[in-house]
Amino acid sequence: MKLARGLFKILKEILRHLLRRPVVGINIIAKVPDGRIVMIRRGDTGGWALPGGTVEWGETLRSTAERELLEEAGITKAQLGEVKGIYSAIDRDPRFHAVTVVVEALVDEPTLAPDNPAEILEVGLFQQEDLPSPLSHSNEDMLAHVHDSS
Repeated sequence: MKLARGLFKILKEILRHLLRRPVVGINIIAKVPDGRIVMIRRGDTGGWALPGGTVEWGETLRSTAERELLEEAGITKAQLGEVKGIYSAIDRDPRFHAVTVVVEALVDEPTLAPDNPAEILEVGLFQQEDLPSPLSHSNEDMLAHVHDSS
């Protein structure tokens, strides 16, 4: 079942390339109560990044955020906060032109394994000053802008 779902995701990405339209997505700056930030290590780049993904047909940004936190980070409870920025640089994501909405969230610590172990290699909790570097998909810029605006 997981293999079929993984293949379906790859097919969707190929279709996005063929259709050549910007893809809307969301990244979540998910913090547990002690302030640590939830990061995921991506299977495609091997780099660390914020959890998030693209909006699927029929979803809202809120439901996309909740689904992605569950699928990628194993987070079952999240309180979404403010929109912290919108990013649309054409070269930010090597797969396609993404328009990404960044939101903050207060979350419980992850309790489940990532849904697709080929997509997400591991989940980690980091203090702001201990974040891995470099981060994948321009996530440094997203986190820096949020930190500067706090």
